[in-house]
Amino acid sequence: MFGGRVRIADHATWDRDVPVKYLLVQEDEEGGERLWGRCAGVEGLFVDPVPPPREVLTLRGCRPDGLLREVLAEPGVSPRGLGDVCVEVWDDEEPVRWWTLLDAVVVAHRPHPVAPDRYDIVLGAGVRNEDGLCELPAAPHFELFAGTTVAAASAGRCSGVDGLFAVRADPAPAPLELIGCEPAEPLLAALRRPRRSERDWAYLLVLDRHGAVMASRPVGLAVTGARPSVLGGTLVDITLTDGGDDRPSPADRPVWAEWYQGPPTEPNLWAPYDARGRAAWLDLTTRAWRVPAPRPDRSGGEHRLDGRFVTDVPGLHCAMGEALLGPGRYFGREWNAFKDCLGGGFGVVPPFTLTWHDSETARRALADVLEDPEDGLSYFEEIVRLLERRGVTVVLR
Repeated sequence: MFGGRVRIADHATWDRDVPVKYLLVQEDEEGGERLWGRCAGVEGLFVDPVPPPREVLTLRGCRPDGLLREVLAEPGVSPRGLGDVCVEVWDDEEPVRWWTLLDAVVVAHRPHPVAPDRYDIVLGAGVRNEDGLCELPAAPHFELFAGTTVAAASAGRCSGVDGLFAVRADPAPAPLELIGCEPAEPLLAALRRPRRSERDWAYLLVLDRHGAVMASRPVGLAVTGARPSVLGGTLVDITLTDGGDDRPSPADRPVWAEWYQGPPTEPNLWAPYDARGRAAWLDLTTRAWRVPAPRPDRSGGEHRLDGRFVTDVPGLHCAMGEALLGPGRYFGREWNAFKDCLGGGFGVVPPFTLTWHDSETARRALADVLEDPEDGLSYFEEIVRLLERRGVTVVLR
C-alpha cells in the first residue's frame, strides 16, 4: 500500500509453518508507507555498539564540580572512572554542539598555569560526536555533565578541550540478517538493482505473538547479499549492510521476550529488572506511534501510584505510567519527556490527584540523583514539585 498506512493485520500472517515476526516498511515524506517484505526471523537485532577507540583529551582551565571534583579530591585513588561525560559547547545563551566522552577516566591533572584556582585535566575516553546543528561560536565555553542519561549532573565547566575537534572516521556499520524473508516488489527491485537503495532507510517492525507491533527500529536498505533461505521454499535470506544504530542490547532480550507475549496487562511486571532492564521496558512503551490515536485527555479523579519498587529513575517512570494510564503505557521515560506528557496529548492531563503509596522508597533511593544541581533538589523532589506546579494534588503516603 502506498500513499497511506500499511495495514499490519493484512501482512502479519502467511500460509507457512513459521510465523511472521517482522515487517519491513518504508515511509515517504508525506507519511505514506509501503511494504518491502516480511520475515520469519532476524539475526543481529540485539547488538552492543562497538566502542570508539580510546583517545587522550585535556580539559583546559576547568572548574570541576560534582563527580569530577570528587575524583580530583582523592588523588590516591587512581584511576577512577567518571562514566560517560557529556561535553556541551555553549554560545552566550544555549548549547550548540555536544560530544559524549565514553567511559572517561582521569589520567592526570595539574593547576592551570594562568588561573591557579582552575585545573588542566587529562582524560582518557572514547569520543562520540553527537548531532550539533550550529557552527561553533566565536568565544565558546564548555559545560560538563556526568552521570546517567536520565539524570546527569554538572561536572563543571572549562575554557577549552584539546583533542575534541579532531576528525574521526565513522564506525563501520553492523549488518542485519533477514531470515526467511518474503520480499515485496520494492525489495525485489532493490535486489535486482541494489545501488538504487544504498541511501534509503526503512522501519523494521517487530511483531508480538498476536501480530501487533511491539517495537520498530530504523534499518538501512542497502543490500550486501541475498541467497535461498535456510528455511527453504521460496523464502530468501538477505543481508542488509547497515542494521542501524538504534538497536537493543543483548542484555535487553528478557524484556523483549516478555513483551513478545503481548503488551503487559498486570502492574509491576517491570519491577524484577535492574535499572537497565527497566529502561528497556520504558523503551517498548513508546511503541504507541503505530497505535491508533488515543482518546481525548481525561482529567480529575484519583490515580494511585504503587511506590514499592521505585528504586531508580526508570522505575519511577514505569510506576508513573502505570498509575496514570495502566500497565505498558507511555507517559514519559525521563524528565523532559515526562514534563511534555503533563502538557496533554498522552491520555491524562491535570488537574487530578496522585496518591503516591510507599513514597519514602523513592525519596531515599533518589536522594542523590539531581536533575538540576543549581536548586539542590533530588529527582524525587523535582518530580513532586513539577506535578504540583502543573496542578496535580500529590498525596505522599
